[in-house]
Amino acid sequence: MKIAVIGTGYVGLVTGTCFAEVGIDVTCIDIDKNKIENLKKGILPIYEPGLEEMVVRNFEAKRLHFSTSLAESIKGCDVAFIAVGTPPGEDGSADLKYVLGVAKEIGENMSEYGVIVTKSTVPVGTAKKVKAAVQDALKNRNAEIEFDVASNPEFLKEGAAVDDFLRPDRIVIGIDSKRAEEFMRKLYKPFVLNGHPIIFMDIPSAEMTKYAANAMLATKISFMNDVANLCEVMGADVNMVRKGIGSDPRIGNKFIYPGIGYGGSCFPKDVKALIKTAEDHGHKMRILQAVEDVNEDQKIVLFDKIAKHFKGDMKGKNFAIWGLSFKPKTDDMREAPSLVIIEKLLHAGANVKAFDPVAMHEAKKTLGEQITYCKDQYDTLIDADALIIATEWPEFRSPNFNVISKLMKQKVIFDGRNIFDQEEMKELGFGYYCIGIKTK
Repeated sequence: MKIAVIGTGYVGLVTGTCFAEVGIDVTCIDIDKNKIENLKKGILPIYEPGLEEMVVRNFEAKRLHFSTSLAESIKGCDVAFIAVGTPPGEDGSADLKYVLGVAKEIGENMSEYGVIVTKSTVPVGTAKKVKAAVQDALKNRNAEIEFDVASNPEFLKEGAAVDDFLRPDRIVIGIDSKRAEEFMRKLYKPFVLNGHPIIFMDIPSAEMTKYAANAMLATKISFMNDVANLCEVMGADVNMVRKGIGSDPRIGNKFIYPGIGYGGSCFPKDVKALIKTAEDHGHKMRILQAVEDVNEDQKIVLFDKIAKHFKGDMKGKNFAIWGLSFKPKTDDMREAPSLVIIEKLLHAGANVKAFDPVAMHEAKKTLGEQITYCKDQYDTLIDADALIIATEWPEFRSPNFNVISKLMKQKVIFDGRNIFDQEEMKELGFGYYCIGIKTK
């Protein structure tokens, strides 16, 4: 088979590369000439474990190609994936101009039957708009070419995307023709040899499934953060509560870790989009609105603890921050809670030094030179009045506390990810603040 993937962002690049990995001829297309030239050299626009080596290997094997020309690349394709961005508008709705622009260009250039697949996260009803855009383009060129539209939402976790794609727990595909189903079944056959299912359904249901999945996971996070805040008030230990409820198979132990809120490219955008979609159709998503409200409040919980400890006077104080990305194993800074904390610290007149294993380059695009970027985690601690842990990178879990004690001006830790033990910190002489456990 021959496929095209339009868009070389996070979803598009992982999708195209993983299809090439199983022997499929793939062309990844992007209008950004610099990005395409870099990809040909093995320079990726994102950090994702294992992806760089896979891109280089498949490009050298001539299974993976990169191009700026959709017109040339679309000819002869069996399947074309639309994987361009759907940025949120000011009202929270998904902006479909890039998706529909690509659909129009496909219609202007396709030469034979193919399946056009929305891989981007798009609201229910988008496939109909894609189909109409392609039909209009074909009509304008007086061309009668059959095609089908399908929805194939992605369920990739940043930091584990390659493994998620190669060994999926399920593949959801929305189709409205038997011919499209046959093409998609053939395309995904190499990925379901582990016995996990391809779930075929109607297109609107597939579009909704992606939003419902992310909304459910975001709900679990906000629920646990809400419970954590109550635990502090009541003197309970949220870590014990988490273990107690997580052992119930109906609840499970995933996405119930308290913290400083969710971020990234998916949860914030998709929750907002689903709320807006419901509003547009006269329905109010009351639970999801609460999920979003709790998450926004949670991003300032740690700062409130900092302000209380320093009695509101943070001017001239030095703060070390470990972790900038919204989660470990990614350089994604979109909606990262660290940005909210840093902004508030700077507004209060504090000095900030930070370290992140991979995200400092991305952080500079947002923060510029407002903060100091350090060579390692210990460099941030020199003369620090407090340490703030914003991302739970594995290398932060077992640091040398003797070194930390010697470097810091004040032995105070604000742990937004609960990676340390409160009793151990107390024995080591640290003032320790975390989420969901009352400070002793």
